[in-house]
Amino acid sequence: MLPASLGRYIGNLEDSLGVRLINRTTRHVALTAVGAELLDDIKDLLNRVENIEAKAHNFDRLDSLTLRVGSIDSAAAGLLPPLLNFFKTERPDIEVTLFEQKTIRLLPRLLSGRLDLAFVRPPDVRPDRIVFRPLLNETPVVAVPTSHPLADRSSVKIEDLAQEPLIVPDRGSRPHSHDLTIQLFAEAGLTAKIAQIAEEKQTIVNIVSAGLGLAIVPRWASRFAVGNVKFVPIETHSSQAMTKLSLAAAWVRDVRDPARDALLDCLIRHLEDFQKSA
Repeated sequence: MLPASLGRYIGNLEDSLGVRLINRTTRHVALTAVGAELLDDIKDLLNRVENIEAKAHNFDRLDSLTLRVGSIDSAAAGLLPPLLNFFKTERPDIEVTLFEQKTIRLLPRLLSGRLDLAFVRPPDVRPDRIVFRPLLNETPVVAVPTSHPLADRSSVKIEDLAQEPLIVPDRGSRPHSHDLTIQLFAEAGLTAKIAQIAEEKQTIVNIVSAGLGLAIVPRWASRFAVGNVKFVPIETHSSQAMTKLSLAAAWVRDVRDPARDALLDCLIRHLEDFQKSA
C-alpha cells in the first residue's frame, strides 16, 4: 500500500472514531495514548475474526472432495505431475484444481481460504497462521541456447559465465531465484552481468531461446515446452548457495481438511523419489 493511501485510511478511521490514533510528521510516526490503549483491543478483535474464519472454513472442508492447490511454476512443472498421478490412483474421489502463481501471490490466497494447500518458496518472514513443511531443494542449472558454445559442455562453472549476459527474475516477486544468481557469482568473486529482468521463468527461458542471454533456473524448468535451450549442470565450490531454492508445502494452521491431509500423506510417502528428480 502506498504511504498516501495508508494515510487516508488512518485519517478516515480517526474521523469515524473521533480521536487521533497516530501522531505523524515527515520524520516521526508514533501512536497516541488513545491509539496505544486501543491497539490491544484491536489485536484481540482481529484474532477473533481470524478464528471465526478458520472455524467456518474448517466446517466447510470436512466433507469436501475438491482440493484447491497452488504452486510456483517450477514445482507445477516438476513435482505436481507425478504427485497427482500417484494421488489420482489412490484417491480418484478427490478432484484437484490447480492455481499456478508466485509465492507472494499464493500465501494471501491461503490465508483468505481460496487455496487449501500451496507449494512455495518459504519466505524469510513467515505468517504465524501458515504451516510450512520443508520438502526439498531444487537444483539450479544454467539455461543456454543450443547454439551457444557452453551447450556442448557436461557442466559449467560460474567463472565460465563471467562475461555472459544474464536473464534474471525480478527480486520483488522472486527473491529466492534472484538472490541465488547473485550469490553464486559473489561466492566466485564475480559480479553478474544482468542484461534483462523478467518475472516469469517461462518468459526467462523463452528469452534464452531467442539467444539474448543465459539464465540460472531450477532444473525442473527444463520441463517447460521451449525449444533451442539446453540446461547444463553447475559446478560449484560451495554447497551453501546450492541449497537456497527450497520448496515447502504450506497450509493454514488449525484447519482440518481430510482431502489436503490425504495429498500430503501421498507426497511424504513418495518424497524420496521427488527429491532425486529435483
